Amino acid sequence: MFKKILIANRGEIACRVMKSASEMGIRTVAVFSDADKRSLHVRRADEAVHIGPSQASESYLSIERILEAIRETGADAVHPGYGFLSENKDFAEALESEGVAFVGPPVAAIEAMGDKITSKKLAKDAGVPTVPGHLGLIESGDEAVQVANGIGFPVMIKASAGGGGKGMRIAWSENEVREGFQSSRSEAAGSFGDDRIFMEKFIDRPRHIEIQVLADKHGNCIFLNERECSIQRRNQKIIEEAPSPFLDEETRASMGAQAVALAKAADYHSVGTVEFIVDAERNFYFIEMNTRLQVEHPVTELITGVDIVAEMIGIAAGEKLKLEQKDVVAGGWAFESRIYAEDPYRNFLPSIGRLSRYRPPPEDVGGAASIRNDTGVIEGDEISIHYDPMIAKLCTWGEDREEAMDSMRKSLDSFEIEGIACNISFLSAVFDNPRFISGHITTSFIADEFPDGFCGVELPDQTLQRLVAAVAVFQVISETRRTQISGQLSNNARPVGREWNVSFDDKAFNVGVANSNKAYSASFDDGTRVIVETSWQPGQSLASISADDAELTLKVDPISGGFRIRHRGTDIRASVRAPRHAELGALMAKKMPSDMSKQLLCPMPGLLVSLQVSVGDEVESGQALCVIEAMKMENILKAERTARIKSISANPGDILTIDKVILEFE
Repeated sequence: MFKKILIANRGEIACRVMKSASEMGIRTVAVFSDADKRSLHVRRADEAVHIGPSQASESYLSIERILEAIRETGADAVHPGYGFLSENKDFAEALESEGVAFVGPPVAAIEAMGDKITSKKLAKDAGVPTVPGHLGLIESGDEAVQVANGIGFPVMIKASAGGGGKGMRIAWSENEVREGFQSSRSEAAGSFGDDRIFMEKFIDRPRHIEIQVLADKHGNCIFLNERECSIQRRNQKIIEEAPSPFLDEETRASMGAQAVALAKAADYHSVGTVEFIVDAERNFYFIEMNTRLQVEHPVTELITGVDIVAEMIGIAAGEKLKLEQKDVVAGGWAFESRIYAEDPYRNFLPSIGRLSRYRPPPEDVGGAASIRNDTGVIEGDEISIHYDPMIAKLCTWGEDREEAMDSMRKSLDSFEIEGIACNISFLSAVFDNPRFISGHITTSFIADEFPDGFCGVELPDQTLQRLVAAVAVFQVISETRRTQISGQLSNNARPVGREWNVSFDDKAFNVGVANSNKAYSASFDDGTRVIVETSWQPGQSLASISADDAELTLKVDPISGGFRIRHRGTDIRASVRAPRHAELGALMAKKMPSDMSKQLLCPMPGLLVSLQVSVGDEVESGQALCVIEAMKMENILKAERTARIKSISANPGDILTIDKVILEFE
């Protein structure tokens, strides 16, 4: 077995690999860039080596700098995690030349599976069903139209070396094929330095289901059941679960057998994932094989009890698999929610800053309704613009899907992140969505259910009334605390009002509060009454309450004149005033927002990569103005109308904050 493993990655996956390596008695080496010198993965490693500037291209993607770290520390193996160099054949070859073990598959398998055309041909030869299409290279728009007519519309135009949605277009007509071919080819060349294009049938509204395989160097290969990964946004998975609520045993066994057949055909050894799309009749088609550890591997670990990272390390060291296919037993249900530093209320734009509060729910792995949180940050850490925006992977396990889902809802309720925007509210909304609860999901779920983006959740009237009652109770508790001045006799304290007006979003409620010990009675104008029990005290950011016997966990933050309350996808800023104050407040003039229509504001924190205009230029609607890069994504900002550029306030290379003025129109 290896004595020392260098993890050529960062963040939560580096921490995850260190956990298994440590349990196996293997020392670990972290590598870090300037931005990561105080990161959690650096602190958890036995050794750490600085490898360069914050830009990934000059640090985590630099093969030579990783090799220098290996030579400096004497590591005898390298685990690449996922992303960065994990599927880079040149990196694997370089390690082989250095006599260092690569904790991953052989170079030939990386090369074969990394090319979509080659992998599909290999799958077809192995008898694995593939999406009907044309696997040859397409050289012109005319040829693309001819191929599309042969396949049948709609078709998917794809870059052979593509990934992450780049170089990919859906075409429903000949005109769209011509346009899509040219744009896909151009985008592929710019993103991957490879403009090869192929085409396949577009399967409308499929499910995305993948099979986890393990293969050793002795010819043994097994599969660890499936994961459902259909909840996606812009081809990026957000929520995964295992098993799939859609597959039956016959389809599961067939998909698993096909995945194993493909791995053997590729002479594969290591951990890998074979991805399929599945139609409404459970017909499945091979998409690609990921020759690395997947982000969503924890859900498979939770239902099988297999430490996939430990198995991966053992395989690289030449060990035989500890399991045969008959030994694989899946039990219960597991979910994974990817928690990202992004603002769901601003079209999921990236968010950066310091984690002023980072308090995940306590982990409890092994008991009923287990909770697991794979993360690479702690409170006080900085989320930068340089890397992927994922903060954590929150996972729950239960005896069945309903129990695992309920555990996830409660865990999201109590997961506190402040200082940056995050997508917890959106995840909560998905887990409360009736269609998601039913399991009738496809890859178009988010587009179908949130066609206008995410604007928060409209809570049921009863739940909303309970939140209003809770706000009124919090006000009474806070006011009572304010009267308790040190050394002052309680009978001299000023009386606390019992009638309050709670208002938000043009809604207003008059609430009367009476209390006895920890139970409060909140009365409304329509005669309804809500009994609230809570031990919450001012200063606490989480409140567990019982409202008419419904157990709720609320995120509570004081704001000027009231409270900010977050719960299950809703975000309320409630003003709480005495009735007379509310009456007078209604007569006050409202402040009108500033007119920003003549300014281009930066929608996210990021790097200004380029400006396409100069002062005095006249621009048309839809014309590109500049490019902003944040967290591995490039965003092109375009003109919304015809106008002339009056002034420019930023230069390429500047790091911009959110709402920073980039330029002004006349």
